[in-house]
Amino acid sequence: MVTNVTNLSRSGLYDWMVQRVSAIVLGVYFLFMLGFFITHPGLTFADWHGLFSNTAMRIFSLMAIVALGAHAWVGMWTITTDYLTEQAIGNKAVVVRFGAQAICGFAMFAYVVWGIQILWGL
Repeated sequence: MVTNVTNLSRSGLYDWMVQRVSAIVLGVYFLFMLGFFITHPGLTFADWHGLFSNTAMRIFSLMAIVALGAHAWVGMWTITTDYLTEQAIGNKAVVVRFGAQAICGFAMFAYVVWGIQILWGL
């Protein structure tokens, strides 16, 4: 049996909701950016800088960055707990699973912090 030590909330329903809400945020952000690219065919640095100088856009982008991190974590946790099991890889499954989750967790944390630094460093 796989334990929930490293999942986001210790509740499958809550994790499911986090993934669905984060998917909606990411979808809306994608559609907004797609619309912006379509309406600005000759996009210049001034246009781009103007968009991201707006506080509302920075907050929206911050929501997307956090949503991406949460979405990725839930997905990664689900995949590792489904496929890195004792039945699949033997006695060392817990160590391998925890190692994979730790590497992914550190990477996701670094990407979120890096994204925030880029976003608010304009």
